[in-house]
Amino acid sequence: MLTPSLRLSSPGLRYVAWAIDNAIIGLSAGLVYNFYNVPEGSWAWLPELYVYLLIGTALMLGLMSDSLYRSWRLNDLGNMLRSVITFWSSLVVAIILVMYLSKTSSEFSRVWLVLWSLLCLTSLLLQRVIVYLFLRWLRKKGYNYKKVLLVGTGAIGQHVVTTVHDCAWSGMRICDHIEPAQLQAWTERAENQQPDEIWLCLPLSDMAVIRTSLNALRHSLANIRLVPDMFSVNLMNHGISEVLGMPMLNLSASPMKGTTRLLKEIEDRVLALLILVLISPLMLVIAVAVKVNSPGPVYFRQKRNGWNGNVIKIYKFRTMYVHQEDDYKVSQATKNDPRITPLGAFLRRNSLDELPQFINVLQGRMSIVGPRPHVVAHNDYYKEKVPRYMLRHKVKPGITGWAQVHGFRGETETLDKMEKRVEYDLYYIEHISLWLDIKIIAMTIFKGFSGRNAY
Repeated sequence: MLTPSLRLSSPGLRYVAWAIDNAIIGLSAGLVYNFYNVPEGSWAWLPELYVYLLIGTALMLGLMSDSLYRSWRLNDLGNMLRSVITFWSSLVVAIILVMYLSKTSSEFSRVWLVLWSLLCLTSLLLQRVIVYLFLRWLRKKGYNYKKVLLVGTGAIGQHVVTTVHDCAWSGMRICDHIEPAQLQAWTERAENQQPDEIWLCLPLSDMAVIRTSLNALRHSLANIRLVPDMFSVNLMNHGISEVLGMPMLNLSASPMKGTTRLLKEIEDRVLALLILVLISPLMLVIAVAVKVNSPGPVYFRQKRNGWNGNVIKIYKFRTMYVHQEDDYKVSQATKNDPRITPLGAFLRRNSLDELPQFINVLQGRMSIVGPRPHVVAHNDYYKEKVPRYMLRHKVKPGITGWAQVHGFRGETETLDKMEKRVEYDLYYIEHISLWLDIKIIAMTIFKGFSGRNAY
């Protein structure tokens, strides 16, 4: 039985879809080549240049993952097929141009190129039609659905209810339909049954109610969207998406999707593996030193909130004497903290205690760049004190981040320090890109890992 968590937009299935497309493209290339160039009853591998062409095609598929491998549950079949046709046509034109500029066109059979292009396009379209129709059938049967909370029972809300009911194939299910005044009580009552989407069916003219609703949802990690009245939509110049043919405003949505998500995954896994190989001798020396310096384990494991608020365990070299603290009380390290060992003070000042977190990155729990993860107890405290605090969890937590390279690391003994850290974290999330990650990594290297607040 499929569950709501199994979606085409999940990282694993996106990679599977990418692999299937490459298999179709490669198999088509081999079949056409052997059909025209190899005697009947035998088989030959593709020449080297053909293999290079297929590798280039695979890379282009990865770079275009935002449009090719995103979830299409809320769009019609025609949009999906048009995106494939546009991509493949552009790719074939690019291949011909590269062949011409590199003067390698004579190395390829024109008949092969035409037949391969047509066979690939037909196969890619047919595969998507089959998968699309199969998933629509599953969703009509009640599998692979997303839960939606509707807020607002006026004319806009009733229109949304009718539309969702008529589009059962989308897999969107309304789990509840309430008035804005009921929202606070609903969030407290249904804390462990969070919806995937929250749609505010409220007129833009009633900003007071919208603000009150958003405040009630400040701890929610669902995608929050506003379904505006049609008279106000044309006044909005950005942040509008179309869901089931209805215009919505993205008020709180994760940027980790499409190409951004793919590049981030590649960046994290590749860099983490390379760094771990390079620093493994240093980590071994530190591990021995920690063990000799004071009794207790080498590694310190602590529960923290990760992506979407999920609890993860992060690894650090132990820097304190072994002690017991209340599960619901986690005291931050302070200057001249008696709990910190002499070696631990050196490791913390230079952030060497954080090195094992590259293992967390390799596991997929963290990123190299992102908001620093806070312990669960601190999250519960600050989410009530700092506006938009929980939005930090819209991306994976990181070893270093925009806040850290601007000096906001270590102890946050005053509320304004945490507010400033969150401000920098949210700036990163709103402007996330591969280039910003590279900039932060470079700033971390050149500015060093130490800091005056790290103790």
